[in-house]
Amino acid sequence: MKPSSTMDHLADRVRMLVGDDPRITEKFMFGGLTFLLNGHILVGCKKDGGILVSVGKDNHEATKARPGTTEMVHNGRVMSGFFWVDGEAIDDDDALEDWLRFAAQAVAQRPERPAKPRKTPAKR
Repeated sequence: MKPSSTMDHLADRVRMLVGDDPRITEKFMFGGLTFLLNGHILVGCKKDGGILVSVGKDNHEATKARPGTTEMVHNGRVMSGFFWVDGEAIDDDDALEDWLRFAAQAVAQRPERPAKPRKTPAKR
């Protein structure tokens, strides 16, 4: 996947906020760079400057009421607990930090997901 300068800048902002937390890993998913907390989606950076956040099913309705949010829909089905947040809603670092803190509270409650072993290429 080819990153964009907007996504790179957003990813750098997220990295500054999460610091060197050893529970955080990075992975390309959903068309952008996604930060995982204990193996679970925390926040994904989109090429257009928006983010994907995981807020948990219990926070779904409260999140839906926040400005700049759109429910994540996959194969015609609403993915409860996942939201796209418009770039304008996270223009400043305080707003981005608020979303990260909100998502981290939900994601940190989930059990740690063990790392998947890497697939080895087939021998020829």
